[in-house]
Amino acid sequence: MTPTPIDREHLPTDLALLQQLVLHLLDDRDAQARQVQRLQHWLTKLLRARYGPRRERVDEHQLFLFAAAAIAAHRDGPPPEPETAPAVATPRRGHGRQRLPQQLARRQVTYELPAAEQHCPTCQAQLTRIGEETSERLEYVPASLIVLEERCAKYACPHGCTVRTATKPMQPIEKGLPGPALLAHVAVSKYADHLPLHRQTQMFTRQGVTLSRQTLCDWMGRAATLVAPLVALMQERALQSKVLQTDDTPVAVLDPTLPRTKTGRIWTYVGDPAHPYTVYDYTPDRSRAGPDRFLQPFSGYLQADAYAGYDALYRDPVRGVTEVACWAHTRRKFFEAQDADPMRAIVLLAYIRLLYAVEQEARDRALDATDRQALRQERSVPILTDIEAYLQREQPHVLPKSPIGEAIGYALGNWAALVRYTEDGDLEIDNNAAERSLRGVAIGRKNWVFFGSDTAVRPPTRGTPARSVAGNPNGHHLRLTRSATSIATLSAAAQPSSTSARFRTYLSVKREYGKDKSDVNQREDGFTGRLRLEEGARRRDAFPHDRLSFAPDGGGFRADAKGC
Repeated sequence: MTPTPIDREHLPTDLALLQQLVLHLLDDRDAQARQVQRLQHWLTKLLRARYGPRRERVDEHQLFLFAAAAIAAHRDGPPPEPETAPAVATPRRGHGRQRLPQQLARRQVTYELPAAEQHCPTCQAQLTRIGEETSERLEYVPASLIVLEERCAKYACPHGCTVRTATKPMQPIEKGLPGPALLAHVAVSKYADHLPLHRQTQMFTRQGVTLSRQTLCDWMGRAATLVAPLVALMQERALQSKVLQTDDTPVAVLDPTLPRTKTGRIWTYVGDPAHPYTVYDYTPDRSRAGPDRFLQPFSGYLQADAYAGYDALYRDPVRGVTEVACWAHTRRKFFEAQDADPMRAIVLLAYIRLLYAVEQEARDRALDATDRQALRQERSVPILTDIEAYLQREQPHVLPKSPIGEAIGYALGNWAALVRYTEDGDLEIDNNAAERSLRGVAIGRKNWVFFGSDTAVRPPTRGTPARSVAGNPNGHHLRLTRSATSIATLSAAAQPSSTSARFRTYLSVKREYGKDKSDVNQREDGFTGRLRLEEGARRRDAFPHDRLSFAPDGGGFRADAKGC
C-alpha cells in the first residue's frame, strides 16, 4: 500500500501512518543502495577493462587471511594435511644472454692483424698465429622482392615432325603475379602478424613495387579458396576429437544498411592432442544455428562457457554431446565480484586456487590420463564437495541480482558440468586453449578495426579458412612463412580438385623419386588432371609424397620428406 503524500510543513501524528512511512523510506533506501552497488560494480568492470591489467591476479596473502579460517571452519574437523608429492626437479633457466639458435645461417668474418703489427715489439720476430677468439653477433638481412623470369624451353624435331615445350609448374593464381612465397608472406603477415593490407602496400612501395590494397585483397580471396579443401580436412579431423573446446569473440562488420557497424562472431574449435587442429568459423550473429551447423557430425565432450545456444546439443540424446564447463569462466565471475563482496568472493577464489594446484601437480609429474583422473578423484573431489556446500550455504544470504549472487547462481547452475572434468583424465579444468586461440583475433581487430562485409570473412572462400591455416602453425611455433609457402604450392598443384575427399586422395598417393624424369597421371576417386613433375629436388620441393600429417613438437604440416 502506497502511503499518502505528506506535506513537509504538516507532518502526520498518526503512529501507524508514521511507521508505514518509515518502512517505505527504508525500502526505497535499500533499492537505491542496491542500484548504486550495481552501478559501481559495472563501473569497476569498465575501468578495469579499459585501464586495468588483463591478468586476474589475487594476492596470496589476501587469499590466506580471508579464506583459511572460513575453509577450516566449514569442514567437520581440521583440514587434512595434503600428501607430499615427490619433488620434481625443475630445470632452471640460465641467466644472461641466451645462445643463438643453431638453425640460423652463419656467416664467418675473420679479422686479421695488420701486417705492421705482426712483429714482436721486443725482439722484432715474426708473430705466429696460435688461434682465434670467436664471438657471435645477431644481424638482420632485410627481406627483398625478386622477379622470376620463367623461360620454357622449346624443342623441335630436326625433320619437322613435332615441337615440344617444357611445362611450368602450376601456380596458386593462374596467370597471376604472385608466387607461392609472396602469397604466403602476405597471408602470414595479415592473419598471424595482424598487419593490415594497407600497411603491407606501404612496405612494398618502399621496395619500389606498387601494389594496391584491392590487389592484395583479391590475392587473399584466392588464397582462401586454395586452402579451403585443406581447412575442410582439418575440420573433419578436429571433429573426430574425443574432447573439443570452443569459444567465440565479437568482431565489427560493416553493413551498408546500418549507420554503424554490426557485431559478427568468430568461433574457434580446438581439437584434442590426438587431433591438434584449430579451425575458425564465422557467423553474422550469435544464434545457435552457427555452432549447431558446425558441430553436426561431432559427438563427444564439448567444453565451452555456459552459452545457452549449446543447450539443444546437450539435450539431444542422438547427438551424443556431453557438456563440460569451464572453471576459468566461473573464477572470473567471483573475481569481478570482489569489490561488492570481498569476503565471499575471495573464499571462492581460494578454493579454486586449490583446484588449479592439483592440475599443476599433474602437469609437473607428467601424469597420463589414468593417473590424472586418480589424482583428481583423490584431491579435487573433496575440494569440490566443500565448494558446493559453501555455495549452497551462502546463496540464501545474498541477493540474486547482486554480483556475488549472480556468481554463485552461475556456479550452482552449471555444477554438474563443472565437476565433470574429474570423471575423465582427458578433460581439462578449463577451455583456456580455446581462449588462447582467439587471442590473435583480439590483437588483430585493434589493427584492422573491422571487416568490410560478411562475405569478407565467411567461409569457405574468404578470411576464415586462411586464418585457420595461419593460426595452426602459430600455435605450434612453426616457421610460418615456409609452412604457408609449402601449403600454397601444394594447393596450387591440387587446383583441379574442388572437394576435400579428392584432395585427401591426392595427398595419400605415393610417389617414387628415384627416376630422372616422370609423368604421373593421377586418376583416383575422380581426381583427374595431369601433374608434370620436374627432376630431382625440384619435384621433392614442389609436391608431397606422403599423407598430410601434423607434428605438435614443431614439425608442423608435413607434405614432403622434409616437412613444411
